[in-house]
Amino acid sequence: MSIHIDIVSAEKEIFSGTATMVIAPAEMGEVGIMPQHTPMLTRLKPGSVRVQEEDGREESFYVSGGLLEVQPHIITILADTAQRADDIDEAAALEAKERAEDTIKNQKDKIDYARAQAELAEAIAQIRTIENLRKKLGHRR
Repeated sequence: MSIHIDIVSAEKEIFSGTATMVIAPAEMGEVGIMPQHTPMLTRLKPGSVRVQEEDGREESFYVSGGLLEVQPHIITILADTAQRADDIDEAAALEAKERAEDTIKNQKDKIDYARAQAELAEAIAQIRTIENLRKKLGHRR
């Protein structure tokens, strides 16, 4: 039994296919969705979306936030930005993390601090997505 999933960002469709399970970073905590899940709508926080496909493969994606809609036979993720985990630029994510941490240390006003916190959360989520992908690939060797 499977469920159809579409992952779409503001720029383009990132993924469309069938899955046996989808794990996503909902605002109130990580959620696991299987076929015939109760309908729901929730906001997503920055993090990793994992799609377990029917053939056993797992695809990983980074989303910076957005919405997750679940219907009995379809899941739709409307992400602010989204990309495949293996397309994330690790060096850029590490650099963004360092910049955000420096901004937090040297805060001048509340707006800079809030922006830096959001940038730090996104960078950490990207780095975790890369780490999860590496762990998954390491188990296949």
